[in-house]
Amino acid sequence: MRRADASRKTKETQIELSLDLDGTGKAQIDTGVGFFDHMLELFTVHGRLNVTLSCRGDLQVDAHHTVEDVGIALGDCFRQALGDKKGIARFADRLVPMDDVAALVAVDFSGRPALIFEETLSGRVGNFDMELVEEFLRAFTAHAGFNLYVKLLRCGNRHHEAEAIFKALALCVRDAVKIVSDEIPSSKGMLE
Repeated sequence: MRRADASRKTKETQIELSLDLDGTGKAQIDTGVGFFDHMLELFTVHGRLNVTLSCRGDLQVDAHHTVEDVGIALGDCFRQALGDKKGIARFADRLVPMDDVAALVAVDFSGRPALIFEETLSGRVGNFDMELVEEFLRAFTAHAGFNLYVKLLRCGNRHHEAEAIFKALALCVRDAVKIVSDEIPSSKGMLE
């Protein structure tokens, strides 16, 4: 079973997270940040993951610590659940439209973190700072250990921009972590 749990407690956040990579899209998510919960639910449903997440953060400051620390905890769970990555597809890319917007995302679960985020998201959706999308992705990739490339092919409504990115990422994750063989997908014989 490719499952993992994470507990993270700092002076800024308290997180309990459970992840099942071979789920059905079941999301139980409560971070206290409504728009972020919505994006994580989309990620869970379209990634066919099961995620249970509770986070209490210092929202009286802003949502930055909550968003970043959830990315850290989710990344840690991915790394643990994937283990040696034996049999995974490893690579995936998706182009996802969302009304007036289109997002291109590519991933490589190589074990080496890299984020190429070609956009500068700005402004707010409700009380959510759009720049936090990149902060979440940076923490997630660093702790899960994968390459992530994100490009908006067409910008538009800010809500749609974030939604297209999270949906495209979810589909890539679903494709890349799928078991397709009984070998480690690397000419080196290991992914680090």
